[in-house]
Amino acid sequence: MSVRAPLSALFVLACLPACLAACDSTPGQTDRAFTASGEIIAMSGGAGGAASACFTCHGLDGGGDGVAAPRLAGLDVGYLQKQMEDYASGLRPDDAMTRIAKGLDQKGRRDVAAYYAGLPAPPAQASAGAAPAIYLNGDASRGIVACASCHGAEGQGSGQGGNPQIAGQPFAYTLEQIERWKSGKRRNDPRGVMAAAVKSLSDPEARAIALWLSTQPASPAPASAAATGSASVDAAARPGASRETRRPYRSDGA
Repeated sequence: MSVRAPLSALFVLACLPACLAACDSTPGQTDRAFTASGEIIAMSGGAGGAASACFTCHGLDGGGDGVAAPRLAGLDVGYLQKQMEDYASGLRPDDAMTRIAKGLDQKGRRDVAAYYAGLPAPPAQASAGAAPAIYLNGDASRGIVACASCHGAEGQGSGQGGNPQIAGQPFAYTLEQIERWKSGKRRNDPRGVMAAAVKSLSDPEARAIALWLSTQPASPAPASAAATGSASVDAAARPGASRETRRPYRSDGA
């Protein structure tokens, strides 16, 4: 009398090769093609497809959409890399960017950051008006540190530890980031420097800062940012790097 295997067992054995193939996380030829360079990722969305293409929000030139999507072109590579890592880890939560960053591996995030950092900043335009006093000087009586102390008198970035340029970003975007820091929705500054800096800002002061920065010309990242940017990239790539204790000038906060 022959013994036959149960039908369910035969089904499992028949499907095992397909199941193993489905669980294989090795990138296929198509995925590798769409993540071959930072530029290709920016234009194609990488393995995430067209819905994840960076240019749809940040423009073909990386200049942003002028409203809610920021300029990426010419920003410090270390800053951009850290933000991508923070989006992927959930430390900087955002419905769209978290999904996009998680869809890339670490090399892809590094490549696309380097691509945008290497793009030229938009042509400089004449700045409009003087900086708000609160931006330049802060207010010690309320514990407000001067924005210029980290981001430069013209919003050009300090070149220390990746403190980013914030000049030439859309008014709505900058104002939203200030509000996110104040509310705690954004918290990817390990020492809470940005949250403390904006905590006591009034709404009119926040709007004045964001409006003035939007009129400032974008400029290439300071030359000294190259070395500190590399340090930020390496730090961002280390597990738990975003939770490191850093000095205030390592805030990466914008």
